[in-house]
Amino acid sequence: MRQVRELMRLHREAGLGVRETARRAGIAESTMREMVKRFDRSGLEWPLAADLDNAQLEAKLYGAAGVKPGRRRLPAPDWAAVHRELKRKHVTLQTLWEEYIEAHPDGYRYSRYCDLYRGWEGRLPVTMRQTHLAGDKLFVDYAGDKLGVVIDRRTGERRAAHIFVAVMGASSLSFACATWTETLADWTDAHVQAFAAFGGAPRLLVPDNAKVAVIKACLYDPQVNRSYAEMARHYGATCLPTRPRKPRDKAKVEACVGIVERWLFGRLRNQIFYSLAELNAAIAALIARLNDERVLRQFGRTRRQLFEELDAPLLMPLPTEPYVHAEWQARRVGLDYHVEVARHFYSVPHRYARQPVEATNGADGRDLHPRRSDRGSHARQRQWPAYDLARAHAVIASPFCRLDAREDPDRIWTGRTLRAAFMRKDPRGSPPSRTGLPLVHGHPRS
Repeated sequence: MRQVRELMRLHREAGLGVRETARRAGIAESTMREMVKRFDRSGLEWPLAADLDNAQLEAKLYGAAGVKPGRRRLPAPDWAAVHRELKRKHVTLQTLWEEYIEAHPDGYRYSRYCDLYRGWEGRLPVTMRQTHLAGDKLFVDYAGDKLGVVIDRRTGERRAAHIFVAVMGASSLSFACATWTETLADWTDAHVQAFAAFGGAPRLLVPDNAKVAVIKACLYDPQVNRSYAEMARHYGATCLPTRPRKPRDKAKVEACVGIVERWLFGRLRNQIFYSLAELNAAIAALIARLNDERVLRQFGRTRRQLFEELDAPLLMPLPTEPYVHAEWQARRVGLDYHVEVARHFYSVPHRYARQPVEATNGADGRDLHPRRSDRGSHARQRQWPAYDLARAHAVIASPFCRLDAREDPDRIWTGRTLRAAFMRKDPRGSPPSRTGLPLVHGHPRS
């Protein structure tokens, strides 16, 4: 406004023309001419009154800041609410405009309504803009920084804890927990905790190409880790890895990792933790504040409110039992139709002798299953070395039928106890061999 006063003084008091005044001030002639027109329309007189400050002069010449001159503006929709509603299935701009025009009959027509929404949407960040449907995708990743946990109070030795981060695509509801490593067991366990925290499972899991998730990265047909795929299948989800070396494909979790790191690490920098459970309790409390208290500026809602409105109704229900991590092992069936896993021998149908099999060993020690269901399953045993033989798997079933009728079917029978039990039940019969196979009558004993 000081320049306006000087330009008007040159034009009115010095008698300079519009062109000469603009040349001396170094501005365009059209700008100077527009200023003179505004001054004449404002009703002000030169010289200006002494009590007229710059704010009042600007208001008289250019009007209130941020208000466009012209005809009266029509009732404007809540574009943030429109943007949220478009994340729902089967919701279009046509449907939302019909609801808008029903509430405001004198509002914008459909074409103008769409133009205004596209203009509002264009002010959002446009880099790798993705549209996330409600309950559709869960983005997962590990944070780059780590938190220390004291594992020895006497020496003060610390161990770094890795921070797992998961975020829903539509509502941005975040989850974080600490694990000791980024191995497959901790990776799948962190997913199980995330599903429990969300109260449901999404349809797609979007990880990067880490080895715990993807064995062989490929643009068209990536090879997903078998255990990770089984975990997703247990919850009814599907793995959709990002493209190799394309971090913007999971920009949602990349941004969430930065938010979580700033939200957690700064607030926990002066605290000392003596166990992973203690650290996870502190992380859960801070993440709850992030989801329940922080309001997203673009939508005027918290992450929790958006989650309850968008994602929660469309998440798939959790199974009755959580997933238990299992590791696959390649084994070959021996001549005695037993498979050795963790120093214990488990029987399979005798027709699979000498054939390769793949066994999975449950992390909680509950089950061990060969790959094909017709090869049987066994409860995992802790005593070793010992044999676990199913009656249906034996070549000669008659001696084992008598043994399987024992009062304690869950007892583990080693070679010595099996031989003694056999002699007690049939003193005249031939005891089984040390491998667990029965000796046929007439064969020499070793």
